[in-house]
Amino acid sequence: MTRRAAVLALIGSVAACGFTPVYGPQGGGTALVNAIDLPEPTDDSQYVFNRRFEERMGRGGGAAPYRLTTRVQTDDQDIGATSAGSVTRVRLIGRVFFTLTDTATGEVVRDARTNAFTGYSTTGATVATSAAQRDAQERLMTLLADQVIDDLVLHVSNVPTAGSIP
Repeated sequence: MTRRAAVLALIGSVAACGFTPVYGPQGGGTALVNAIDLPEPTDDSQYVFNRRFEERMGRGGGAAPYRLTTRVQTDDQDIGATSAGSVTRVRLIGRVFFTLTDTATGEVVRDARTNAFTGYSTTGATVATSAAQRDAQERLMTLLADQVIDDLVLHVSNVPTAGSIP
């Protein structure tokens, strides 16, 4: 069997099993687009998280059928040092505990957590280190927002579509 035939057979078997793209016309991911209200950000990290979430899922607003509450934790961990003891690399570890709630019934639809990490170098000037730290914090919040979205989309099959909510 040629490589081309194998690829075509694989595509045909995936299509035959009822596979639909998550964000396609009948995909499960569309049920949550523009349907989730986020709390107002209280700090820069929450702002970046909300911004990324809304970039991908849209803005639900106050009348959205679902509300997402989040609790973000971050920790710094020194992972590199010179022989003199100066820190050269920092790992930034983040966790998000999140709950998706049906605003009409108050029922918890999904309660979970996710975590990620990123790092930055401290070997430059103070200004460069501060910029690297801010960049790492932004990357971390973007990663965490993407993981929360992925988790919600994977579990969306248990959620009624936004149009079917009374």
